[in-house]
Amino acid sequence: MSTAQTSRAELIADTALALLAERGMRGLTHRAVDEAAGLPQGSTSNHARTRAALLEAAVHRLALRESQTAYASGTPEPAPGPEGLAALLAFFLHRSVTEARDLTRARLELALEATRRPELRVVYDTAGRVFREQLETMLRAAGSAEPERHARSLIAWCDGVLFHSVAGAGSASPPPEAELRAGAADLLRGMLGAGSGG
Repeated sequence: MSTAQTSRAELIADTALALLAERGMRGLTHRAVDEAAGLPQGSTSNHARTRAALLEAAVHRLALRESQTAYASGTPEPAPGPEGLAALLAFFLHRSVTEARDLTRARLELALEATRRPELRVVYDTAGRVFREQLETMLRAAGSAEPERHARSLIAWCDGVLFHSVAGAGSASPPPEAELRAGAADLLRGMLGAGSGG
């Protein structure tokens, strides 16, 4: 795929994510992507023939952009122990509910749509597995005896924070990073034991 083709594919996927955040699933059409992206009519259909293909492209782009958010400039250096992991989680969560808020809103739309489309469920879960495996590795390094179970619990907490802060009752006032760090540290100390140092 040429650079021009790659750039157009990224533009289409980014525009799809923006439309999901702004208009929801009903507002995402091939024609709407063409119009919002300033592309000739039929460009999006040429790249993603079906709605399923367009949604799949959006999920893949979402995973890449969330990874970029997690490791963007300003990301704290990973430190050993629960305190260091708590700082990383808080940093990512805070960015996700502030400057990357629209991206998080798009993710929630895609997560709900995946419950209705088995083929999208597979793509969505596969993309999410990368983050879970990274978290398991970090938990193992921090001293977790059950990194898989602890990762599931932490991800559930993170998803709860994201929903509450972007679409739920807390959307008007997302928590500050310090509060998120304290909450993550509380959870990690409970999982890893009060004596785990950071």
